[in-house]
Amino acid sequence: MTKKALGVAAAVLGAALIAPTAIAQSPVPSTGIPSAKVPSSEIPAADGWQPIGDGITSGISGIAIAARDGDTVDTLAVRDNKEPGQNRLVAVRYAPDAKPRVRPVAWAGEPPVDLEAIDAVPGRDDEYVALASSGKAYRIHRDGDTVHVAQEFSLPGASPDANYEGFALKAVHGTIAAVWADRGQDDRPAKLSAAEWNPRTNTFGEPDSAEFTVPYPADDVRHISDVKLSATGALTVSSASDPGDDGPYDSALYHAGRISVGGEVRLHVADGPRRLGTFPRHKIEALACLPGSREGILGTDDENDGGSIAAAEFCHP
Repeated sequence: MTKKALGVAAAVLGAALIAPTAIAQSPVPSTGIPSAKVPSSEIPAADGWQPIGDGITSGISGIAIAARDGDTVDTLAVRDNKEPGQNRLVAVRYAPDAKPRVRPVAWAGEPPVDLEAIDAVPGRDDEYVALASSGKAYRIHRDGDTVHVAQEFSLPGASPDANYEGFALKAVHGTIAAVWADRGQDDRPAKLSAAEWNPRTNTFGEPDSAEFTVPYPADDVRHISDVKLSATGALTVSSASDPGDDGPYDSALYHAGRISVGGEVRLHVADGPRRLGTFPRHKIEALACLPGSREGILGTDDENDGGSIAAAEFCHP
């Protein structure tokens, strides 16, 4: 990366990440998206979040990569809105040194309540699974600025007492794996679950589950506010402090462990999760990674302060 690019990178986030070599097994070429890239662990950086909307209905609670053209990334994001007439989906185009382009995406038919996560269906163009906090999932197909529901289904063993905020799909060593998370709250640990997912029937294999907590943030903490899975099985989660609609907010990213495949999907959750970075003043609820890269997109739901988006190097290629 050139000195000029590094200068841009240093201004992207209101937080710093550990050096990329500490979270990757081997070097991966840059995708060209400026990101926070510092040579030592967690040092302050300038705030470079880009707003994508004002007010409590404009945050994003989950995000998926839709396409990439050079250093421009198109995403599809969900919003946790609940009332009739409120937007549930938004297309956000992210490019360095440019204001994000934000377009509402219509939901054909009866809209869901409280969407909290979304990920692309591996190997299927314009297909996604969006997850509501109740554990109800929606297999959707996007056609321009409208999505249509192909099928609805529930997570295996979904609990009425849980609040699901994270969901990921990935092809890992030939197996399509799903990972989802009940967020937890303060003294109640989050619960991570993983299973094989059959895209032809929208059914799951036998889930493997584990509890998960983070040491930071410490107050009003949601231990998992989103989760993403790499092609090698590595798990990255966001955690957030949420004291209410006016904040103040705080967030962190962690390497949470990994999954293994081979007959069944198994979770291997880290006893002491490794913190990748801290993000003051924002409530991160959305993660998305570019394939084969350390670089990804972060999205926030800052309630009365709206939503923001940024790029950073936090992914496991």
